[in-house]
Amino acid sequence: MNEGWSTDDGILRLPSGALVRGRGLRHPLPPGPTPSFAVYLLGKQPPPTAWEARWLPWPDFRLPRDRRLAREVLREALDRARNERVEVACGGGRGRTGTALACMAVLDGVPPDQAVAFVRRHYHPRAVETPWQRRFVLRFADA
Repeated sequence: MNEGWSTDDGILRLPSGALVRGRGLRHPLPPGPTPSFAVYLLGKQPPPTAWEARWLPWPDFRLPRDRRLAREVLREALDRARNERVEVACGGGRGRTGTALACMAVLDGVPPDQAVAFVRRHYHPRAVETPWQRRFVLRFADA
């Protein structure tokens, strides 16, 4: 599972054991294996990559434009992270990426009211930047 990825370099281990790399696209690609699948959380379409990727329209400091699509894409990312190297990334790697990782944690069984703390503890202490992003995570299980 996820050969070549450890819990270093922005890798979040979810309760099921699935590994997901969070990243800021303004930073260089970390050394080591590249993802086999990625989800890019940006206000505009990202450039092409050498690996399979999905774009989830999500403006900076905001919420995804299509919540149903967000749930579908994040579910796919979680399912694939069980056997593939999956990356979730936005510009800086904290707000949108942290929110998406917290939503994936909810899908993986973390209670919604604990998901932000889980991601801050295991991914980045400033993940999930805005009050509306925190509310989005809390309500994600009901979406």
